[in-house]
Parts: sequence; structure tokens; C-alpha cells
Amino acid sequence: MSSPIIYLAVPYSHPDPAVCEARFMAANKAAGLLMRRGLFVFSPISHTHPIALACDLPRGFEYWGSYDRAMLARCGKMVVLKIDGWQDSVGVQAEIEIARALGITIEYMDPVP
Repeated sequence: MSSPIIYLAVPYSHPDPAVCEARFMAANKAAGLLMRRGLFVFSPISHTHPIALACDLPRGFEYWGSYDRAMLARCGKMVVLKIDGWQDSVGVQAEIEIARALGITIEYMDPVP
């Protein structure tokens, strides 16, 4: 049986674009670390941040929530990256609730240096 796809939940939205960019990079580092371990990872921030920038799309959970829900429903595990803001992130908290409702295992990961 193949490995489940891991959904990597990371806070993103912030009034300061530099914080959004730092969170994007943190998501990429965490996804890369998990991939280096041979795991299959869907990182919504890594996958959608460049698209949002290139196409001038909204960047908040209000816009991406239904997309995230659809992708999460196809995953077998969620990993929450514990960077600053994860506990207060509307998106991350909504993703956790969706995962719980779907019976998806949730794990927590410290930031990658």
C-alpha cells in the first residue's frame, strides 16, 4: 500500500507581505524535509502562493477554503507546522477542524531551521 498524502498546514495570511513570504519559505522547507524522507506532501501554501501572486488572486482562507477542503479530503494525514501564528491562524484552525471531522490523523511539526 502506498504512503498517504500529507497535508501540510501552515499559517500564511498577515498584513505584512514580508511575513507572508517568510511563511511561504517555512512551508517550502518543511515540505522539502518531509519529501526528503520519502513522504508525499501537499503544501497548500507552497502550491498556491506563486499562483496567487502570478494571477493576482486573493490570498486569504475565505478564497482558498473550499480548495483546501477538497485537497484535505484526499489526504491521509495532516501535519501542522508550528511556526509563529499557527494557533491564531483562521485557516490553520479551520483546516484542523476539517481534518478532525474527516477522521484524518493530525501531527505537529516544529519549524525547520
